[in-house]
Amino acid sequence: MPDRTFLGWPFFDEAHRRLGADLYAWAKREIEPLAHDEHDVDALTRRFARMLGDAGHLAYAVPKSHGGAFATLDVRALCLVRETLAYRSGLADFAFAMQGLGTGSITLFGTDAQKDRYLPRTRAGTHLAAFALSEPEGGSDVSALRMTARRDSDAYVLDGRKTWISNGGIAGHYVVFARTGEAPGAKGLSAFVVDADAAGLSVEARIDTIAPHPLATLAFDGCRVPASGLLGKPGDGFKIAMSTLDIFRSTVGAAALGFARRALDEAIAYAKRREAFGGKLADFQLTQAALADMATEIDAAALLVYRAAWTKDRVAPRVTREASMAKFYATEMAQRAADRAVQLHGGTGVVAGNIVERLYREVRALRIYEGTSEIQRLVIAGQTLTAFDAEASP
Repeated sequence: MPDRTFLGWPFFDEAHRRLGADLYAWAKREIEPLAHDEHDVDALTRRFARMLGDAGHLAYAVPKSHGGAFATLDVRALCLVRETLAYRSGLADFAFAMQGLGTGSITLFGTDAQKDRYLPRTRAGTHLAAFALSEPEGGSDVSALRMTARRDSDAYVLDGRKTWISNGGIAGHYVVFARTGEAPGAKGLSAFVVDADAAGLSVEARIDTIAPHPLATLAFDGCRVPASGLLGKPGDGFKIAMSTLDIFRSTVGAAALGFARRALDEAIAYAKRREAFGGKLADFQLTQAALADMATEIDAAALLVYRAAWTKDRVAPRVTREASMAKFYATEMAQRAADRAVQLHGGTGVVAGNIVERLYREVRALRIYEGTSEIQRLVIAGQTLTAFDAEASP
């Protein structure tokens, strides 16, 4: 079983410790039996969302005013949920994460009417949410987005394409970012809540990946969105996107932790039972060195993830540097952990259906989405250089 001693760290309150214990038991009982089912990911994503809603775990994805567990989004709780679910199932983690990410902008910047319309159904797990930022020519470079939104009387008309959209094709709404042109570059973007049945919105293509998840390219062809669908003010889009990601970027690192802890546990269990050269695989020093590296890096990543989450919850409104460090290190670490687990399993590690084979596929996307590792390096360096200059100023 995964190490749970980290719940005693001072980053957490008693509510977090109860959450960690309760969710661990629930996920073992309810999620684990379904974790290997990849034949219909749309149906399983819907099922996981409903299960999470029925069990009350989606209360951590919305504020208390709309059925949530905390007055505001609590990043430590979000991270604990994602880590615990990812340990059992990447798709269960995905289902939870998208309910939070796909409504986070509404929670932070939405009107009361927007919150009333979308948050309770998201909390119940009966309405799936999505976050539509990436485009064919604009992923990491948000300022390069080309989708346009022009005002037309009491509505906005959206034209363009979005791709790599999680929950694409099964979501009930999309938070969509488009260029309204108030200023050049990133300052000319706005955000909209677009219902999935809006005229002019269609699923152009579904995207198959090595770890099956609901992904799609969306086409907006003269898609008419009521002016009431605007989030914040015109030109607030970049601020809305970055504020939302500032909360959820640390949680990607938490999901990586869940994958890495499972990889370590599977590697230990296999090494202790596998006989080789007259002994157990776990008796060999090279095996022990690999396990030691995995365990140490997992603890290091956990400290970065929960430092960032605690800082966001208790200290600072923005945690750009801390969240980037957590996301960067934890996702790179998890890739190494999964790779070591496969290596220790030998040939069985690459057999379809083996848990470590699934982990190896699941973890790879985390180094790309919500900011690639390369972008995180640039963010960390920029923040560090700026802090140095500030300290050096008289």
